[in-house]
Amino acid sequence: MTTPFDPAAFAQRQLDAYNDRDLARFVAEYTDDVCIYRLGEPEPFLAGKAAMAEHYQRNRFQQPGLNAELVNRMVFGNKVIDHERVTTDAQPTPSEVAAIYEVTPDGIAKVWFAR
Repeated sequence: MTTPFDPAAFAQRQLDAYNDRDLARFVAEYTDDVCIYRLGEPEPFLAGKAAMAEHYQRNRFQQPGLNAELVNRMVFGNKVIDHERVTTDAQPTPSEVAAIYEVTPDGIAKVWFAR
């Protein structure tokens, strides 16, 4: 018996790994050719799992107190829309972020971020 495709499970596992700062578990939820966009920009600011891993290791996972709190999640077919509140020790107020994940059975293939 096969497990049903559950896009929200990919989003949750990557969020858990993000909060644990576990880079291997984090990138495992993405496809090798993942593209990450800023909403409204036509070109990705990150393309490929290797570029994504380098960016998150260098720019996110090094931040003391890094935590993303899930405020709300909506699932529409293979799209998962998360409203997250991201905190770090360096910021006095949390950042409000919306992440739209396009998920395939192989992993998260595209992400759009809105701040």
